[in-house]
Amino acid sequence: MEKASHLVVIPSGRIGHLVSAVEISKLLVSRHDQLFITVLIMKLPFDSKGTEAYRASLEASPVLPRVNFITLPKVPDLDKHLSSHSFRNQFVESHKTHVKNAVAELTESQSDSRPRLAGFVIDMFCTTMIDVADDFGIPTYMFFTSPAGFLGLLFNLQRIRDVYGKDVSEFKDSDTELYLPTFVNSVPGRVLPSAVLDKEGAETFLSYAKRFTETKGILVNTFKELEPHALDSLSDGETPPLYPVGPMLNLMSDETQSGSEQAQRKSDILEWLDDQPPSSVVFLCFGSMGSFDEDQVREIALGLERSGLRFLWSLRQPPPKGTVVSPGDYSDLTGVLPEGFLDRTAAMGKVIGWAPQVAILAHPAVGGFVSHCGWNSTLESLWFGVPMAAWPVYAEQQLNAFELVRELGLAVAIKMDYRRDTQVVVSAEEIERGIREVMEHDSDVRKRVKEMSEKSKKALTEGGSSHSSLEHFLDQIFL
Repeated sequence: MEKASHLVVIPSGRIGHLVSAVEISKLLVSRHDQLFITVLIMKLPFDSKGTEAYRASLEASPVLPRVNFITLPKVPDLDKHLSSHSFRNQFVESHKTHVKNAVAELTESQSDSRPRLAGFVIDMFCTTMIDVADDFGIPTYMFFTSPAGFLGLLFNLQRIRDVYGKDVSEFKDSDTELYLPTFVNSVPGRVLPSAVLDKEGAETFLSYAKRFTETKGILVNTFKELEPHALDSLSDGETPPLYPVGPMLNLMSDETQSGSEQAQRKSDILEWLDDQPPSSVVFLCFGSMGSFDEDQVREIALGLERSGLRFLWSLRQPPPKGTVVSPGDYSDLTGVLPEGFLDRTAAMGKVIGWAPQVAILAHPAVGGFVSHCGWNSTLESLWFGVPMAAWPVYAEQQLNAFELVRELGLAVAIKMDYRRDTQVVVSAEEIERGIREVMEHDSDVRKRVKEMSEKSKKALTEGGSSHSSLEHFLDQIFL
């Protein structure tokens, strides 16, 4: 009989990364009855209510008998006013001792009858934890929550420097066409992720990528049918073995918003959708960190009103300037929206704050999704067969948008090179055009999205590409 094995999973603090880590943990233990997992949770100093509720739900009711959750002690005195890169590095680095202590307790409690510690599975932002795994003499694997296309960019950051003779950050706002092996089309510099278009960010991600090569394998939240070229290009023997195991989705994620207020808001939203015709509503939502200033909000409102289409708009209030706190909900929408907008559009649209995104995308009334192209949101939209209008905001989303629109034909573009740290305001005309395009009922994009929806589900079934890939990974764990 195989010796039971124990993996330690370490996600970064953001809700999207935590949810993905929980989903991969659930999947792994469901596929092997001799596997045990402990998820070590790092608490951000500015967790949103949604993140707190999700974490509390994990601790209150175990997901599966063989998945255990440990919330690490909160690290005090982290500076919220650092750049996002510096803050993330400081945040993860400050937890190394807590991780080491937690794993030491796990190993000390082991005996011949208990599972052997088989390795760490770390988030892409937690590469410093490789040092801790090395201290325990165990291998590290990585769970990459973004697409294979972005992973390929990170592995090629140094090559871009060598070939083009300049730092990646110098391609900001550039139309220079870059050759990247994970893309069929050349990639214009202006759609490179914000994350690598400043010198500090480029250095940070270059250091991450160098450490990726120290891992024994990389689990990627994608599937072969979605990114065939990118995955093939990374199977070159120069990178660690890749295991495409997606789409990893928490289709019950809205249920974590268990407070009575959130439950009531969700109920109100779904009741409103119940009254709308099939595929008639365009849904606008920009992720857990997505928000706009008042000038941009007004252009969105004008574009929606001019389109004449039904809409559901998740509108969030920006955090204070210079902080990395999550956006919140407005207490009064009238101050940020054009005068009379809510009255004029009352029969065709609904403006909300927090959005139960999974439930909304699953609703038959929703026919299009104006999205920031965060990877979790992208996979959810494809799963439910809802075409996207790409409007990236931060992180790697510009490159995701390019891949979805130009490489894969699974989205239409509103503005692929938009980024929130500029003064650019997307016009009402551009927004109206994108909304109308994504809501076309017989478009090629809609047909391709429906086909990809079926492929995403098939990939996870027995004999499917992701199902088989996960088997290969488990074989490594139980060698």
